[in-house]
Amino acid sequence: MIIPETKSWTWVLDTSCPDCGLDTPAVPLARIPALTRANAAAWHEVLVSGGDELRSRPNPDTWSPLEYACHVRDVFVLFDERLRLMLTRDAPDFANWDQDATAVESRYAEQDPVRVAADLAAAGGTLADAFAAVADDQWSRTGNRSDGTVFTVESFARYFIHDPVHHLWDVTGVRAD
Repeated sequence: MIIPETKSWTWVLDTSCPDCGLDTPAVPLARIPALTRANAAAWHEVLVSGGDELRSRPNPDTWSPLEYACHVRDVFVLFDERLRLMLTRDAPDFANWDQDATAVESRYAEQDPVRVAADLAAAGGTLADAFAAVADDQWSRTGNRSDGTVFTVESFARYFIHDPVHHLWDVTGVRAD
């Protein structure tokens, strides 16, 4: 069983990540769509070229590559929903998302890697398109996470991009820098 994540990752809005190497504050907003598409493509390579190791956890407390890919797919979907809320409602509140419960309930470890790759690519493309369509005057719109964190669309985009980049590093060891 995975130990639930309790750390707030919002610190990536202020500094580069010492693990994956992504300098989130320096990422140009105009690059978020391309980075999202590139990340989805990299996951495709992981999923279609992997064998039995896709379902193997390196230790009991760490997801397998397939589980990480399922999580990234679901992050793409969730962030697309939340971005749309931020763009269409004033200061929406986001429901809490328990990523660990989702992994268990959705049976991440049992999913078909080819299907996950296709769904991840589609969700990544949808989210990339949504970020590409954000108008200049919309980057300051806000949304509220259940823990009280207030995001602007700008900080939300930067916070978002770290997640799939970091998880690709978790699986491949390839740093963003």
